[in-house]
Amino acid sequence: MTEQDQRISETVAREQHRLRRFIRRWVADQSDVEDVLQDVFYELVEAYRVAQPIEQIGAWLFRVARNRITDLFRKRKTEALASGPVGTDGGEPPGLEDLLPSPDAGPDAAYARTVLLDELAAALDELPAEQREVFLAHEVEGRSFKELSAATGLGVNTLLSRKHYAVLHLRRRLRAIHDEFLRS
Repeated sequence: MTEQDQRISETVAREQHRLRRFIRRWVADQSDVEDVLQDVFYELVEAYRVAQPIEQIGAWLFRVARNRITDLFRKRKTEALASGPVGTDGGEPPGLEDLLPSPDAGPDAAYARTVLLDELAAALDELPAEQREVFLAHEVEGRSFKELSAATGLGVNTLLSRKHYAVLHLRRRLRAIHDEFLRS
């Protein structure tokens, strides 16, 4: 075994457990965890082959892992968009519970869930009452715009407009927390 191969083997043995735990925080599917881990170590081997100097190997490995996880999420998002609306097992669109990290996925996921719910509540509180009511009725209660129109006496276009402005505000307001979780 060459000196280079020995360094690679030592690095893999030393870092694989920490990297796997890090990847598991973000990726639920065990086979995807292993794929990301394999990609990270493949890049390590490639970096050594081209004699690319890596000063802080641990930090470099985690940065590569974070990039591969981001790539995985982007790929899934693209596939979901290409295949049409995302649904749950019953064919319904995913609800808030489906989109949030599971409270059973460990302390990091529980913390992320709490932060996201707090930020969402604060963002909803910032909305004008009429926008908040339409957004919650449609998104949380699952009521149709036609049903809301009949109940409130407002036109469907008015309700659509109110929800549109609510969504724009929520996107702007929650973008920072979304970006922060991607950087972590």
